Amino acid sequence: MCGIVGYVGSRPSQNILMSGLARLEYRGYDSAGIAVIGEDGTLGMRKRAGKLSVLRDDLARTPLPDGTTGIGHTRWATHGGPTDRNAHPHLADDGKLAVIHNGIIENFAELKAELESDGAVFASETDTEVAAQLLAREYHRNGDDLEAAFRATVNRLDGAFTLLAMHEDHPGLVVGARRNSPLVIGLGEGENFLGSDVAAFVEHTRSALAIGQDQIVAITPDGVRVTDFDGGEVEVEPFEVTWDAAAAEKGGWPSFMAKEVSEEPDAVANTLRGRLRENTVAIPELDGLDELFRGIHRIVVIACGTAAYAGQVGKYALEQWARVPVDVELAHEFRYRDPVLDAGTLVVSISQSGETMDTLMAVKYARERGAKTLSICNTQGATIPRESDAIVYTHAGPEVAVASTKAFVAQITALYLLALHVGRVRGTLPADVQAQQVAELEAVPGKISWILEREQERVTQLARWMADTRSVLFLGRHVGFPIALEGALKLKEISYIHAEGFAAGELKHGPIALIEPGQPVFVIVPSPVFSAQLHDKVVSNIQEIRARGARVIVVAEEGDAAVLPFADEVLHIPLAGPLFEPLLAVVPLHIFAMGLATAKGLDVDQPRNLAKSVTVE
Repeated sequence: MCGIVGYVGSRPSQNILMSGLARLEYRGYDSAGIAVIGEDGTLGMRKRAGKLSVLRDDLARTPLPDGTTGIGHTRWATHGGPTDRNAHPHLADDGKLAVIHNGIIENFAELKAELESDGAVFASETDTEVAAQLLAREYHRNGDDLEAAFRATVNRLDGAFTLLAMHEDHPGLVVGARRNSPLVIGLGEGENFLGSDVAAFVEHTRSALAIGQDQIVAITPDGVRVTDFDGGEVEVEPFEVTWDAAAAEKGGWPSFMAKEVSEEPDAVANTLRGRLRENTVAIPELDGLDELFRGIHRIVVIACGTAAYAGQVGKYALEQWARVPVDVELAHEFRYRDPVLDAGTLVVSISQSGETMDTLMAVKYARERGAKTLSICNTQGATIPRESDAIVYTHAGPEVAVASTKAFVAQITALYLLALHVGRVRGTLPADVQAQQVAELEAVPGKISWILEREQERVTQLARWMADTRSVLFLGRHVGFPIALEGALKLKEISYIHAEGFAAGELKHGPIALIEPGQPVFVIVPSPVFSAQLHDKVVSNIQEIRARGARVIVVAEEGDAAVLPFADEVLHIPLAGPLFEPLLAVVPLHIFAMGLATAKGLDVDQPRNLAKSVTVE
């Protein structure tokens, strides 16, 4: 959660901080604030509850003094409500020291009691102010050496945190540290940056460094120094950001979500690029790992939310093509139940941001117990890939809307590539079958474009008609079941109405009691061409709910006449093999959720209580 940005250089920092926060607001939008060391050498700070626009308007009325050193923060509230006084930055040392923070300091209560006994007075309810007050005390104990004080401070903290700090006695210096929380460095000419992710500074530089666990960074206009928590120098490898600032802008679209839905064909195509050759799949990042794949006897997929539903879809492909048993687990439950893991287990983590705390801790747990780990991630330099034995990037580009859309189809695509790669290595997938699946994959971007061109306006109109709906159910079988779950989640996330996804076969085991006259039910219908038996079963389910008065909206293959007598609305998708239908069937559901939320006048990009990257447990 939370977005942080730091800057030192020669330019006025206020605009740089605010533009960085605008690109990071998806990480939290309960409050925002900035602090700047002015040209007169004094530290100025402004923070406001509410979205970034509240702070922007305040600064437009009364700007802070110009200065070339600053830090900024946009918050997703944890300790303390979203109020002005709980917003970051937090000040200490008589207003000379400013601190911002992402994460949770677990021993804050103990430290707060210690500091209060020393005479510290707190102005907020946050754990962050504890770190600020502790740093102020250590600053004076360490002879006003900010870096030494910062090192002493972070060694007292338990939990997950990224901290940035500056002191008016040290203009041109910002220090930062990370433990189980993201922090990246942007390298400029006569200026340097810090951020929760590269979006904070990609407008100014695409050259970056990602610091590791329990490391501290000090940036000045002329250099970057990275040390461990004990003060030892650390070498950090640079990387180049593969997208530019324009990719993180709306580009004329009414919302980031609308833009990102339109980019779903590109997300799939870019994830495939460079990994298909001569009717087969070879993922360059996995070169040299053939023995690992031949030696595994089990795969465990760990993820949260939308990524977990992508994992459930991927399970079908991994088992069918690689012939390895697959379990899909929620990352936040995984390490608390003492799972059975060994060197023959491959743990595949899925995280768009690569910083999802529940998933990160599950990956660490798996490695500690001897399992091999592979990450599917969309973000360069993120923590989870660095903690994993192997990585497959999705190349979906920046995803800013909180509700994930293009990252979801990219994650499924990456899982299919992994399944085909492992199937080839293990010899479980005949060459002709692999060639057929590769051809299907290559056709997916065009088929998603077909849906966007042919069905988007009709699905959006349907959503407008249903704007007053209070509850929607989703049904699916086989790979259609996780798509039903994803459709329900999107509606809950951005429309704030009751929505549930069910395995269609479970209807008669309880959920059919929810059906009453007028109840809207989306049904994902398998292809009658490729899945005739499953198709007939789902049509029977439709008849069951229709007989009890449900309003049935089906997502069905173009030309499927068998569903027409039983459907109130039909949303069409192109013909595709069974495992490729999910990449198509989910698109109308994304459009529908976005259309309904928009019709209700809601902010589809920044739904209440949510943030894009969940970096706390």
